Amino acid sequence: MAGRILTLRELNRATLARQHLLERASRTVPDMIEQLVGLQAQLPRAPYVGLWTRLHRFQRDDLANLIDNRTVIKATLMRSTLHLFTADDYLRLRETLQPVMTSAFESIAKRRDSRLDYDRIIAAARDFLAEQPRSFAEITDMLTALVPDGDPGAMRYAVRTHLPLVQVPTDTAWSYPGNPQFALAEDWLKQSIPTEDNLRTLVFRYLAAFGPATVTDLQTWSGLSKLKEVVVSLKPELRTYRDEKRRELFDVPDAPLPDADTPVPVRFLPEFDNLLLGHKDRTRVVADEYRSKVYLPGLRVSATILVDGFVQGVWKIERKKKAATLRIECFAPLTKPQQQALMDEAEALIRFVESDAETFAVEVEPPL
Repeated sequence: MAGRILTLRELNRATLARQHLLERASRTVPDMIEQLVGLQAQLPRAPYVGLWTRLHRFQRDDLANLIDNRTVIKATLMRSTLHLFTADDYLRLRETLQPVMTSAFESIAKRRDSRLDYDRIIAAARDFLAEQPRSFAEITDMLTALVPDGDPGAMRYAVRTHLPLVQVPTDTAWSYPGNPQFALAEDWLKQSIPTEDNLRTLVFRYLAAFGPATVTDLQTWSGLSKLKEVVVSLKPELRTYRDEKRRELFDVPDAPLPDADTPVPVRFLPEFDNLLLGHKDRTRVVADEYRSKVYLPGLRVSATILVDGFVQGVWKIERKKKAATLRIECFAPLTKPQQQALMDEAEALIRFVESDAETFAVEVEPPL
């Protein structure tokens, strides 16, 4: 199979199969979260929608209960962004991904020309958090009292990137409040974080969820750099392909490679879904002509709609008192069957997200 050229549609179908977007899966929530190697979670609702669109009969409590009992946590890892992980995966991968966060901090500190005693700052924050969970407003107040002439932003970022922290959930609708408190991961999980490097595991897990992929794709998803030598060393254990631009693709053995014409149902993805962030070359899901509608200023990523496996629109929900409206912007005309599938999925989604509303509406632009 080495050297086989995979078309864009074949890559699209392969990735969708691994993301469980060809058909909803009958798997446990922890199994799905681990298959995806975490769910991007800057917005509290997003992981819930991401699981709803991938799992049969998913209900809010299926995830909320796992967050409450600390089987699932929210923390910073890949690309120094917030993700939802199983506690097991967090412990397994935290040390491997520390260089991502160290690099992110060093970039910020250099840009701000911030030259502080960060070892002292981080140690003080650790002691402060060991007493009880704290918000970053509380952490900032403590640090500015400790270092009155320090850069509050740089000090906060040093804490966020060097201390393993988890967000503390509450009983809000989506488990996490807008202004959360944080706890030391070791205290929250009552386990020490292993110090061994699991880079090999990370490579295989990434390819199982996002492959076939290039080394650059892996680096983009993880935030790690200079991984070519690592991946090449694993090449005897991997399958290799080429894309239509002759770039070398790596893959785990026996991973699904569906036919290019495999049918794909309409699917709604939440904001920041990792399907849209897991590759350097994102044309396997998002056409270049639509990038500006998907990847927004301020590093925001739209909630999107997949039609025939590719992003063909964006969506948002508006709530006014007891009335909920799902607004869809389609990028291109849809066939009659696609229109019906879009409306069916939209009706189900709005009832999932706004379950306490009294009226529901779906509005599409341009009108179907």
